[in-house]
Amino acid sequence: MHILKSRPWNLPESQVTPESLVFGRRKALALGAGMLGAGPAMAQQSGLPPAMRNTRYPPGRTITPEHDVTTYNNFYEFGSHKTISAAARRMPQRPWTVKVEGMVESPREYGIEDLLRRMPMEERVYRLRCVEAWAMVVPWTGFQFSALMAEVKPLSSARYVVFQTAVLPSVMPGLRQTWYPWPYTEGCTIAEAANELSFMVVGAYGKLLPPQNGGPIRFHQPWKYGFKAGKSLVTIRFTNQRPVTFWEKLQPQEYGFWANVNPAVHHPRWSQAQERMLGTGETMPTLLFNGYGEFVADLYTNLQNERLWA
Repeated sequence: MHILKSRPWNLPESQVTPESLVFGRRKALALGAGMLGAGPAMAQQSGLPPAMRNTRYPPGRTITPEHDVTTYNNFYEFGSHKTISAAARRMPQRPWTVKVEGMVESPREYGIEDLLRRMPMEERVYRLRCVEAWAMVVPWTGFQFSALMAEVKPLSSARYVVFQTAVLPSVMPGLRQTWYPWPYTEGCTIAEAANELSFMVVGAYGKLLPPQNGGPIRFHQPWKYGFKAGKSLVTIRFTNQRPVTFWEKLQPQEYGFWANVNPAVHHPRWSQAQERMLGTGETMPTLLFNGYGEFVADLYTNLQNERLWA
């Protein structure tokens, strides 16, 4: 199977964010994120360490308004509707620990503040494409997942990474829906996890990541559908066994392990050819690998027999 490498900058000029708008917004966000000359004291007002924007991954589309990103959310632990933000805000995010275990030389348990201090923080503006055919563009703050891998040192026999979301019945009313296979788990291959685009997110819009968006820490691979992003993570496990993840268990005919974005492979109940942008409602063409093929297509060149698309 020939896989086209869709370059992230191959977009009409009309879809590119005006330079004046980008830099105007950056100045506002810099006050919270320690950018453009603001010192560490300024950055600490938001709870985030200083984080410079990495411009290697231009999204090619306008940043989605913060209000839309923080009030239109999929997080089934809080309910199976999009208006869970108020319920999610009741979830405490401190103290919070993330255990890294399994097939690694140096298993660790990190406090979230420890990760904020020791990991190389940066900001990346990434697209997010939901399998439901809506999309957004978000300035995330976090660190490349490979930095965490360098600390824990996966064994050569490890083949997959599994991400597990917190289970907090006292603040997560959605857990009462016992037909779901809790806890929420997601996973990817070691090669996918080590890819430069794989990102651990701890902030958005120059602020700490809110719980409705998966705070205090989530995983994001922008070339995959959004359900692949584990939210509010408590465990990261390296294993040699391919996991059967949450939506695979629930609806294997609709959701697969790989779930790479492809406009030509439709969901059984709707087309994936186009997407609706949050904030504007504009309909735009879906791009292969969500526009990140330049960075990830080579991961799949020898997997022609796999179901690579959700």
